[in-house]
Amino acid sequence: MGFALLLTEVEIAWGAKILGVRVWPSEDYTRITLESDTPLPITQQILTNPDRLVVDVQGLELNSTLKDLVAKVKPNDPYIAQVRVGQFQPGVVRLVFDLKEPIKPQLFTLDPAGEYNYRMVFDLYPTTPPDPLMELVKSSARKEAALAKSNEEVDLIAQFAHKKDVPKAPTAPVAQAIPETKEAPAPAKYKRLITIAIDPGHGGEDPGAIGSLGSREKHVVLSIAKRLKDKIENEAYMRPFLTRDGDYFVPLHARVQKARRVEADLFVSIHADAFIQPHAKGASVFALSQMGASSSMARWMANKENASDLIGGINIKTQDRQVANLLLDMSTTAQIKDSLQVGNSVLKQIGGFAPLHKGKVEQASFAVLKAPDIPSILVETAFISNPQEEAKLNDDGYQDRIADAILKGIKDYFSKNPPVARKSNA
Repeated sequence: MGFALLLTEVEIAWGAKILGVRVWPSEDYTRITLESDTPLPITQQILTNPDRLVVDVQGLELNSTLKDLVAKVKPNDPYIAQVRVGQFQPGVVRLVFDLKEPIKPQLFTLDPAGEYNYRMVFDLYPTTPPDPLMELVKSSARKEAALAKSNEEVDLIAQFAHKKDVPKAPTAPVAQAIPETKEAPAPAKYKRLITIAIDPGHGGEDPGAIGSLGSREKHVVLSIAKRLKDKIENEAYMRPFLTRDGDYFVPLHARVQKARRVEADLFVSIHADAFIQPHAKGASVFALSQMGASSSMARWMANKENASDLIGGINIKTQDRQVANLLLDMSTTAQIKDSLQVGNSVLKQIGGFAPLHKGKVEQASFAVLKAPDIPSILVETAFISNPQEEAKLNDDGYQDRIADAILKGIKDYFSKNPPVARKSNA
């Protein structure tokens, strides 16, 4: 009886329940989330030889949900080799993460947001983060070389044509040394590769909008984004960059930072939103506004998208104030003008086969569109809250046509607005 009473007292004193455990691996970082019905204090320590992260969670007894964390860490996780979970002492559960390489952990807690209760978040960042620009340069080296060769050939033919126009005294024949012009390559439109940053909305802890059939926006838009990436890969003058290539969370300001780090010429954010009325339908394209939203719908959608960080789980303490100020204050009139132009080109292409919610590019203060020096648009591919449109969004053919339309709009814009040359070769 005494032992049973002791257990009851422990359960009363340490009554927190773990509601779920989730792991989100990616090359950027691995996130582990523990969701509980009450906030719980956590402490951490880093150990070396071998590398380990030790986390103690106060006020908790080990249960089957916590033990599930062991199986959720997969062999292909970039940073975690395995995790061990045990009852360190009464009311304290210890998590030991065996690491594949040194990491910089960020541990923080989140208050309830969206459909989530209290969350403990462990973000494991590599001590030497990958350089997205270097990776992009490596992956597009062959295409870069082909473009450079094409430009050299065009320049050579242009020089030869100029020389032919100049009268010369008869000399020994040298015509054989000059390239023939009958199969001259088409003049290169661009002197360098055009970098397109493709931004699939939401991800990880943030599912985005959810349709009546259970479709999650984060999965749909990632699929469309990957289709667009593949199509851009096939373009001789373009290279794509995904702000996320898997199911993990990327804060809004980090999406903009990534695009700027790869020196993107265009930022395209892809979404499939919901509205309070299920009959709302049609695709939309948005650009940034400095003067307020162009409609109440645009304002509502911008507010909803800008709340993604709360649901996805951003560590407010480490947010770079300088970056936040930059995004708030430096959006330029020129950026908005260019964004409206490319937005109109894309909207026209989508309207060729799909219904549009509005026949013009709308504007609102979307945080993700605030890169001061990159034309930026947000494409709402359809309303996932509309059952008919939800079915289309899950159709391979519709996804492919949307990706095609976005690409055609991008190509149309750059054919009229070629990017300026850069000093660097990136």
